[in-house]
Amino acid sequence: MTDGAHTRTNSDLAHGERLFVPWWDWPVPLIGAGLLAAQVQLAFPGVPLWLPYALLLPLAAALLLALGRVRVALTADADESQLWVGDAHLPLRYVAAVDEVPKEDKRRALGPELDPAAFCVHRPWVRTMVRVHLDDPRDPTPYWLISTRHPARLAALLREGAGLGHPDGTGTAE
Repeated sequence: MTDGAHTRTNSDLAHGERLFVPWWDWPVPLIGAGLLAAQVQLAFPGVPLWLPYALLLPLAAALLLALGRVRVALTADADESQLWVGDAHLPLRYVAAVDEVPKEDKRRALGPELDPAAFCVHRPWVRTMVRVHLDDPRDPTPYWLISTRHPARLAALLREGAGLGHPDGTGTAE
């Protein structure tokens, strides 16, 4: 459900989060890059001492920043609300149901229950997910499975934007 005709704006943002790598996950890759730089320095004595560190440490930091680049957003336009995950977007008129996937069920959702045709944006450092079931006869994608730090809030906003009630059928989401 992506096309280049629509762009995301922050003026109509109902929910937005960036799936960044938390600071406590940064030391191990940076230490690994430092150790690799030391190995390069020992293996190639003709290379200036500072060069492997100047190349590998910023490269590791750039990789960590790139891993956290994905943004999950819900826009509430007057025309049509949309779910954005990175550059992909889904008009909420195609949402049939929304499930929260708690951290206890994440492994099963990504393993035996995962449909190969599903759109999946998974970040291992984000423990919870949301599954958005689709109702679009032209799209072979059965659902979107998205990492989010706020599954209850995002699921409620998606249900509200799609005109769905609570999962137990007790009315509309608030």
